[in-house]
Amino acid sequence: MEYKSIFLKEEVTIKHLYTIHYFEYMNTFSFMGESHDFWEFVYVDKGAVEITSNDCIHRLEKGDIIFHQPNEFHNVTADGTIAPNLIVISFACESPHMSFFQNKILRLDEIERNLLASVIFEAKRSFAGRLDDPYQEEMFLNQPLPFGSLQLIKLYMEHFLIHLVRRHCEEDFSTGKLPFQTAKITKQKNNREIFTHVTQYLDSRLDTRLTIEQICRDNIIGRSQLQKIFHEQSGLGIIEYFSHMKIETAKHLMRTDQMNFTQIAEKLGYSSIHYFSRQFKKITGMTPSEYVSSVKALSEKRN
Repeated sequence: MEYKSIFLKEEVTIKHLYTIHYFEYMNTFSFMGESHDFWEFVYVDKGAVEITSNDCIHRLEKGDIIFHQPNEFHNVTADGTIAPNLIVISFACESPHMSFFQNKILRLDEIERNLLASVIFEAKRSFAGRLDDPYQEEMFLNQPLPFGSLQLIKLYMEHFLIHLVRRHCEEDFSTGKLPFQTAKITKQKNNREIFTHVTQYLDSRLDTRLTIEQICRDNIIGRSQLQKIFHEQSGLGIIEYFSHMKIETAKHLMRTDQMNFTQIAEKLGYSSIHYFSRQFKKITGMTPSEYVSSVKALSEKRN
């Protein structure tokens, strides 16, 4: 028997990566703008921003993404009220299919958000320094570099772009359904739904102190199952995940510059400012004061 191979055509190929950023901006941040000869997209992970693309001004909110084609002038400004978190990635891609993204503002689905999260995860492992410096023009690799990390970033990015095109251009694909659903896929979907439901429950109770017993009781779920799902979906235990949610909210409140640390600690249900400060440093590696100084320094770097 003579086997014949099939050439694996690549519709979208990312040849070079320029920057990967995850920004936590003050609510007063403004980037005066730039243009460059490669692609860039801005995804709003939290909050809202105004973005100028050539002569058009767009307001983007959580879940929105905008693409800037090569040599297109663009800038970004926080709206003065909500402190935004942004993912900004710039790359070179010469595929003719990139024309789909010209003048586009899209909303991401769960698969696309997860792919971006995977890119950020690998970027933190791959690159030295911080991902939140808006004026960084060159990224330096960690040594030793985790096996396959750059290739994974490339694959996640290409999957991300292909998924966006197919979801908006192919009706059959837009449902997100496969011809058949295995039991494993159904179980994974159910676990994601439970995870989403419980995280929404936690988000509505950030001002309280919860126990695992109370979370299980309110959500009618066993302790071992709950812990397993959260480890699978986030790599954290349920209480550790809740602590991270509180600290992320604290960081957001700090960047709006409307509450002091004591008020933020009280709002998030901490027993004392000292306990809040210890938890903040444990999770972020910085004290609250160091974090605020760091973010403001980056915001004012070119002022």
